[in-house]
Amino acid sequence: MYNSRLMTTGLCVALAATLSSCALPKQPLLTYWMEKGNKKAAPLETGKQYEVRKALATNIPFRPTQIKGYTFVFEAPKPPLVIASNLHRNSQMRVRTTAYTHDESDHIVYGVKNAIGTNLKFGNVRSAAADWSRFPVGTKFRIAGQPNVVYEVDDYGSALVGTGTIDLYKPSQSMMNDWGVRHVDIEVIQWGSYERSMRLMRDRTKWKHVRSMMEGIEARLRTAGLPDGKLPVTASL
Repeated sequence: MYNSRLMTTGLCVALAATLSSCALPKQPLLTYWMEKGNKKAAPLETGKQYEVRKALATNIPFRPTQIKGYTFVFEAPKPPLVIASNLHRNSQMRVRTTAYTHDESDHIVYGVKNAIGTNLKFGNVRSAAADWSRFPVGTKFRIAGQPNVVYEVDDYGSALVGTGTIDLYKPSQSMMNDWGVRHVDIEVIQWGSYERSMRLMRDRTKWKHVRSMMEGIEARLRTAGLPDGKLPVTASL
């Protein structure tokens, strides 16, 4: 009898610790058992305190008085840890831009494909390449004087890493040469996702410039007070 009572008490204490630390926030549809009648009540409400005994099925032997002091609070899901825009406060800036095309020597191996595996764009929405630790994939911006054109960062290049230069895609070498190098004013209308950038690069770390971009992203997250590896499941805007 004494051993049974100890085992019951231990079970209740262990369950209380589990419920209060990790189990409940991961189960938003969890319902508790009412004290009498074995009938289920409504789902747990966030911010409200519950007694552990209401989370136990009544067919488990225990003495309510033994665990009356153990309570828990069901917490609401936390928002994503980071969205790229939180780390970039300036939406307008002056940047150095260059141009590239799909059939120049250092891009011909990739053809018309960009770093995310889709075709390079040139229209109302146009592709751009950048250091993803500075302009994460999905970043959209306009260039002053081109109000009807939106550029989207969907590519990167080894020569861009460690610089603030943005490479603009042009469909021909003549257009690429005509652009040359220009310092322009841009307005970022949507910051991209560091999480997506990291996910796309994880299998490409044999390349030094990819490793440098990933290290740059991790450094930015540390500066923002976020621990390494604590990226959200989704962080796109």
